[in-house]
Amino acid sequence: MAQLKLPVNSRMTEGKTWRAEGAKGDVRRFRVYRWNPDDEANPHVDTYELDMAECGPMVLDALIKIKNEIDPTLTFRRSCREGICGSCAMNIDGTNTLACTKACGDVDGDVKIYPLPHMPVVKDLVPDLTHFYAQYASIKPWIQTQTPAPPDRERLQSPEDQARINQPSACILCACCSTSCPSYWWNGDRYLGPAVLLQAYRWIVDSRDEATGERLDALEDPFKLYRCHTIMNCTNTCPKGLNPAKAIAEIKKLMVARR
Repeated sequence: MAQLKLPVNSRMTEGKTWRAEGAKGDVRRFRVYRWNPDDEANPHVDTYELDMAECGPMVLDALIKIKNEIDPTLTFRRSCREGICGSCAMNIDGTNTLACTKACGDVDGDVKIYPLPHMPVVKDLVPDLTHFYAQYASIKPWIQTQTPAPPDRERLQSPEDQARINQPSACILCACCSTSCPSYWWNGDRYLGPAVLLQAYRWIVDSRDEATGERLDALEDPFKLYRCHTIMNCTNTCPKGLNPAKAIAEIKKLMVARR
């Protein structure tokens, strides 16, 4: 009989609880994943009670209040606070999303906050995105041309051509979609995942780009593209309302058409 053994320090434990003493408004409990690579302790979940009368409405507001006023050791990424940079992507209430655009009021009961799933954790809510960005770099996300640029103007596009890249260009590379994809969990070392494939599609259909054939050649691989099984988790979880699954299907159609 096969025996499965969890890795060292993989079992979750219960952490500390900070009470909201003398609260004047609605008190919410935030249960936050904690792990520090500098000690040998198991990951644990700390509980913070916040007086929402003295806290902003978004989950990121709560995390900032916790770090500034309760526990300065809490570690997470954040930047724009406008749903543009993707830095504060994390798993909130079981869904990958952006902490800056997720309202605490949209969560029933305790607000459970974890790092993006199936990624190595640097510390607390910070995932290691090194491999994710290396995959992004592999698709050469820039315009490739052989003909010289016009001497007196930029390379122009028709409104129709621009419309084809408007949606995929809105991707902020937050990794919410890729880390919600079971195929990426299983084959993340070789499957590029929905976020990177959405970006690949953006350059493939850009009318100014002259390397369409080479880009399709680079994706003609049993794993890079074809591990997508149209599970649709990527589209369901995208905080920008994009459709990576459709982009992947369009790439597959282009592969068939050129044959």
